[in-house]
Amino acid sequence: MLNLPHNLYTAEQTRELDRILTKQYNISKATLMARAGNAALTCIKNHWPQSERLLVICGTGNNGGDGFELAQAAVSANYRVAVFQVGNNSSLSEETDAARCALLATGVEIQQFEDTLPSTDIIVDALIGTGLNREVVNEHKAVIDAINNVRRTPVLSLDIPSGLHADNGSAMGCAVKATICLSFMGLNKGLFIGDGPNYSGEVCFDSLNIPSAIYKDFDPIARRVSLENDGARLAPRERTGHKGLYGHLLIIGGDHGMSGAARVAAEAGARVGAGLTSIATRSDHGPLLNLVRPELMCYGVENADDLAPLMQRANALTVGPGLGQYEWGEMLFQQAIKSTLPMVVDADALNMLSQNPQHHDNWILTPHPGEAARLLNCSSADIQADRFDAVQELQSRYGGVAVLKGSGTLIYNGNSPTRLSTWGNPGMGSGGMGDVLAGVIGGLLAQGFPLMDAACVGVTLHGMAGDKAAEKDGERGMLAMDLVPHLRHLSNLIY
Repeated sequence: MLNLPHNLYTAEQTRELDRILTKQYNISKATLMARAGNAALTCIKNHWPQSERLLVICGTGNNGGDGFELAQAAVSANYRVAVFQVGNNSSLSEETDAARCALLATGVEIQQFEDTLPSTDIIVDALIGTGLNREVVNEHKAVIDAINNVRRTPVLSLDIPSGLHADNGSAMGCAVKATICLSFMGLNKGLFIGDGPNYSGEVCFDSLNIPSAIYKDFDPIARRVSLENDGARLAPRERTGHKGLYGHLLIIGGDHGMSGAARVAAEAGARVGAGLTSIATRSDHGPLLNLVRPELMCYGVENADDLAPLMQRANALTVGPGLGQYEWGEMLFQQAIKSTLPMVVDADALNMLSQNPQHHDNWILTPHPGEAARLLNCSSADIQADRFDAVQELQSRYGGVAVLKGSGTLIYNGNSPTRLSTWGNPGMGSGGMGDVLAGVIGGLLAQGFPLMDAACVGVTLHGMAGDKAAEKDGERGMLAMDLVPHLRHLSNLIY
């Protein structure tokens, strides 16, 4: 995804792109279809250069027109092409019908789908496109099921996997599981949230050579985070730098049995560059936590008076890793949120906040969907059904910056657009990963990063580190501390 655009759009916005191109730039839908067909053929040649046979499955809308154009281009390039059409000719749009007729003129027979798909090298999904807003049923469902039942044959979806909602990423009853999704003109946010990542495969993009000026007429609904756009504050340090310039992060947490959470967060904060890192934890843990990482300063804290002087020396706080939900943790949480220091509120601290909601402008909340549901008094399913709405409601209700974790982590500070991360992988679904993120963001806050910058860069570093760990040793069995060596390397990539 390194070469994808950063801006994300709704389905209505991408439809508006079509209308403006036709009315203001005199670029017809037929021209765009032809360009889409050629772009799809180029994608096939680049990704599957040994392929010889294509099966193109076309619907009756403009997505089907792209498929007909691809089939025509592939015939000219000497591919063996089979084409199935789903839907009646009476439903074809004018441009799609013209593309279909041009394909028929090449001698290709367009067949109706019955119940099985023939053997082929590549299946091309040009069935539904981005306009879907209801459940997939009947013949369309049968075709999608047939595509998904074919084993070991790669699938290229044009614009979006058929059956996937372009805005919320929901599979509308069923959806094509693409190997590659080739998106045109504008990336839809549904590719990256909800069920989107399960169906989109590798997302590729082609602008179809439309004028870049057209994008100035649209405010994207979201922007993808990246180090190249967000990591300017990770630039090399001055040669005269010293630890006092890079801030002091205080981690507050680690109740009985959970000292590891505070330890993980502290090392993550140190590895992204905090000058000093301290842990306020149970007295029994203090002498032990820094045995394997002596650079950490660990303090036993049993009451608010013990915590106060540690907070006075800190530049930023991370509150919550292993904090627990008992009297000790509640006491530390209440003391911490009296502070005016920038802070990350995570894990058990979020659960305490849900019981006594408050609004602050100087914190970053980092809930997963379950914690977000408690903060908003709803279900996890409600959160996942519309993650964009959820992250915006979190920020509105609690202030500061909201980071809604999960596949397609979202970041929102009350201003449009929402930021979205396409980094990370399922291997990160293990204990302690949230503690790493809380420590990373806290370490950036300690160095003076503004809240939104710390959240965006922190989420990016965290996801990229997870991807590096997966690349090295695989997803299954990944542990939180496997990210730490990569955090240091990635934090030094900006030159």
